[in-house]
Amino acid sequence: MTTSVYFTSTQRCTRSMSQLVKKSDQLPGKKHTAKNPEDKTTLKEEIKTKDKKANTKKRNHIKIEYDETKDAQDFTEETNAKIMKTDKVDSGSGWRPSNWQEQFANIREMRKNLDAPVDIMGCERLADKEAFPKVYRYQVLLSLMLSSQTKDQVTAAAMQKLKTHGCTISNILQTDDKKLGELIYPVGFWKRKVEYIKKTSVILQEKYNGDIPETLKELCALPGVGPKMAHLCMIVAWDALTGIGVDTHVHRISNRLKWVKKPTSQPEDTRKALESWLPKEHWKEINWLLVGFGQQICLPVSPKCQACLNKGICPAGKGYLKSPTKKTIKQVKVKSSPEK
Repeated sequence: MTTSVYFTSTQRCTRSMSQLVKKSDQLPGKKHTAKNPEDKTTLKEEIKTKDKKANTKKRNHIKIEYDETKDAQDFTEETNAKIMKTDKVDSGSGWRPSNWQEQFANIREMRKNLDAPVDIMGCERLADKEAFPKVYRYQVLLSLMLSSQTKDQVTAAAMQKLKTHGCTISNILQTDDKKLGELIYPVGFWKRKVEYIKKTSVILQEKYNGDIPETLKELCALPGVGPKMAHLCMIVAWDALTGIGVDTHVHRISNRLKWVKKPTSQPEDTRKALESWLPKEHWKEINWLLVGFGQQICLPVSPKCQACLNKGICPAGKGYLKSPTKKTIKQVKVKSSPEK
């Protein structure tokens, strides 16, 4: 079978050669004499010689590519270096807000007296530390749920009434909604929070044996518990650092100081932006630092920039430090009426 294929290929090759010879006879600009076998033989030999040269060139071309292996290796190393460099830039460690360390140190200095409302009425202070661990953790969670959209003074008053009433899961479940509403009023959205507290207490009793969840995911799954509350609860109740708790103060001040690469509109976006560059050693303290700073100096409206140590390096402070317009007092000459 192989032999027949070989002869068939040879016959085809001979046919192609004869066709080439015929075409070459008809090429313009060439004068050919009468066809004789010797001329055809000479032409065939020339074609074979050309084919050999062409094949030789191809082999030389392959050889040249082989010799350039070193250059290709150098190119690969250079490309890998560029990729590694790009990976380092994209890892998130490249961007840092300007002057952030100085700004952070100044805020620490301004907060050293620990006399802001959050220092006296924070969630870790509102819960009863002398209670059983489960009860303490439950009260930490409740104080965080009540603090949403509520001033610390109002949250503290509500927690005090709950503790006097008996702030345990079993006691809260036995309390009717009307009475519970009276105890927590006037916290923000108090009617909705009554519903959240009751539903959460049922889940804790049935699923967690009267305790609170130990993971961030499970805490966030509870009714009325968001990421900010969950991160703070993990720190205070379980002494576990899972992320930065970002409330309205942290969100506002981070944007004013340009501690976010791009302006953020939601606290959760601010949390992700801060965690992308802020060293983890500062995650635990940044919440109470900025909350107290926002309560005393960097107020939502009319911030006290003149009293702020960051007034010269705060991007937003420049807009609040406009020199007051001088009111010129016009001297009005009063003409005395002529004496009668």
